[in-house]
Amino acid sequence: MKKALALIIGICGGVMASWAQLDTISLVNLPTIEVVTQTPIGRDRMDEVVGAIIYAGKKNELIRPNNLNADLSINNSRQIFGRVPGVNVWESDGSGIQTSIATRGLSPNRSWEFNVRQNGYDIAADPFGYPEAYYAPPMEAVERIEFLRGASSLAFGPQFGGSLNYVLKKGNTNKLKPIEVEARQTFGSYGLTNTFVGVGATIKKFTVYSYLHSRSAEGWRENSRYHIFNGHAYVGYAISSKMKVGVEFTHMDYESQQPGGLTDAQFNTNARQSSRERNWMGTPWNVAAITYNYAINPRNEVDVKIFGMISERNSVGFTSAVTVIDSAQFARTVDRDFYTNVGAEARYKKLYNLFGLEHVLTGGVRYFNGVTERKQRGTGTAGNDFDLSLVNPKWGRALEFETNNTAVFVENIFHVGKNFIITPGVRLETIGSTASGYTTISGTDFQLNDSRTRNVFVYGISTEYHIKKVAEIYASFAKAYRPVMFSDLTPSATTDVVDPNLEDASGYSTDFGVRGKIGRGFSYDVSAYYMLYDNRIGRVTENGVVNIRNVGATETTGVEAYLEWSPCKAFDVDKNRFGCLDLFISAGFTNAEYTEWNNPAAVENTALSIVGNKVEYAPEQIHRAGFTYAYRKFAITYQWNMSSDFYTDANNTEEPTTNAQSGKLDGYQVSDLTLSFKPTPNYLFSIGANNLTDERYATRRAGGYPGPGLLPANARTIFATVGLKF
Repeated sequence: MKKALALIIGICGGVMASWAQLDTISLVNLPTIEVVTQTPIGRDRMDEVVGAIIYAGKKNELIRPNNLNADLSINNSRQIFGRVPGVNVWESDGSGIQTSIATRGLSPNRSWEFNVRQNGYDIAADPFGYPEAYYAPPMEAVERIEFLRGASSLAFGPQFGGSLNYVLKKGNTNKLKPIEVEARQTFGSYGLTNTFVGVGATIKKFTVYSYLHSRSAEGWRENSRYHIFNGHAYVGYAISSKMKVGVEFTHMDYESQQPGGLTDAQFNTNARQSSRERNWMGTPWNVAAITYNYAINPRNEVDVKIFGMISERNSVGFTSAVTVIDSAQFARTVDRDFYTNVGAEARYKKLYNLFGLEHVLTGGVRYFNGVTERKQRGTGTAGNDFDLSLVNPKWGRALEFETNNTAVFVENIFHVGKNFIITPGVRLETIGSTASGYTTISGTDFQLNDSRTRNVFVYGISTEYHIKKVAEIYASFAKAYRPVMFSDLTPSATTDVVDPNLEDASGYSTDFGVRGKIGRGFSYDVSAYYMLYDNRIGRVTENGVVNIRNVGATETTGVEAYLEWSPCKAFDVDKNRFGCLDLFISAGFTNAEYTEWNNPAAVENTALSIVGNKVEYAPEQIHRAGFTYAYRKFAITYQWNMSSDFYTDANNTEEPTTNAQSGKLDGYQVSDLTLSFKPTPNYLFSIGANNLTDERYATRRAGGYPGPGLLPANARTIFATVGLKF
């Protein structure tokens, strides 16, 4: 491994040392570096290089939501990500306000195992200490979703799950008129009203795009009403044909009633019921960015993003176990987070010629500072509405976390002959974290003061071999890590002990697969992977004392396969006469197990060991299949979704506990159907049914917010959408 690392560094260093000589070498055209291809069902893959980011040899998908015949009004994740193999979706929130997805046996909790971005910059609370994504843009505004797994840590930093980048629409795509307006209105079951209006314009050197979005509903379950408002504005200016600058701002605000969890008996009797009517959550979210792109010449490009965020996460409610009856005699608990982040990323791309072949060098630097003020366990009112005021001004916990991060990274595509690509890369992260404040336990304040700085070195390599135009064989290896979370530094009792040598979780991910097209109608991407998630942080009890430390490791292996077949393309069928049928299968097989558990108590009592247990929330099988049939102005899409059963805790508890916070969850099958009619390119009418067969199922159990217990997924809902462009 050390020799391989030395080779990677040596190659990259040698290329950088030859910098001054490269400008004089002639240019040979590379494959297209901009993503322009659109597929009828909205799925493709990234090109080898997009902007100043390398995707060659890496497992990736490109999703275009507006090309999907799907329900975009509630950000239906199982439809939007249905053609990404192995995506696990938490469907405990029917509002679509947040996206909760994961792959490869990782936790879907607000997509926190991904590096989540919008237009290439951070939108999560804190990508290091609290990477939960409380915000997701409305899918009507998204041009494409860039989904990268495996070796994504080299380009984007800390994560095991990969990177997820929402790229919003910008400007006016219709060059025949200066201004274009897009509007969509959706009505649906349980009072759903969804309004989206987007305006794009290209006037001389200015490019403008803005949207307003509003969605509200009573919700399928009792006590689950919500209202969300979302707005975005972008202004770009072309200083010259080579240089562009842009300014953008996004605001989201919502109020969402949390119906809480159920016991398994309650779920089986009536899954719509709720015993919590006083629980609320809301998050004003504000993100801004300044972008700069300079195409110095066809061989050199600079891309800079400066971004910032001022946002909140607020909740109020009664969050005792579902077995405890809520009553107005109980004061509610108020929890509030305040996030103030600022950061910048600068990326550089250089095309150069070496040994008669064209190569690509990319590199960059990153800076990030994030401050989180966490005020929790406040004594709130006994009312029913979304009231964050306190009866007692003193918080039960008042903490401040600060993260400072700098990073430098470089990757290089080497073409070895005409068909073989090898891409080594390295990334050096410096992370500084501080935590201060107090926690009140039994009337006594206990101070928290923690400061730690560490350097994390990430390296990897990806390869790609082209077999004519039929197939690409690809493979990648990359180190990954996950920084210590804020919650890991926060003891919940006076006797809890945080290990001063607590380390970031670390490991690596490998991929090997083949993808390509056969003829005109069949495309495929089949791969196998292995992921080591080491130094997992957990809580173990020794002599009555809870110790927070690195306790174990998990290993995950699996297969991800995507197959797509279009008979009309394969047999050159007259689409105007017979229509066109597209079929797909997206399959994910996962085996995720605990392979190490460093609990001293387990040495004396092997029953306490979880080695060999399945990782929680890691179904062994997640499959989706479906078709889209389009005939002239009509289209119909059907999608079948399947997940096998899974455990909800590391102890692999089979039977549900009394409080419903642990226990195996059954597998499920769900179908979705959408029909659309597009009389002209400017008008759209669609209707559909989510969960067509009205199945009752659950994808999550909760121990805290949004309410302890089993959280049901939505039953059948109907929607109708009218869209127009002018």
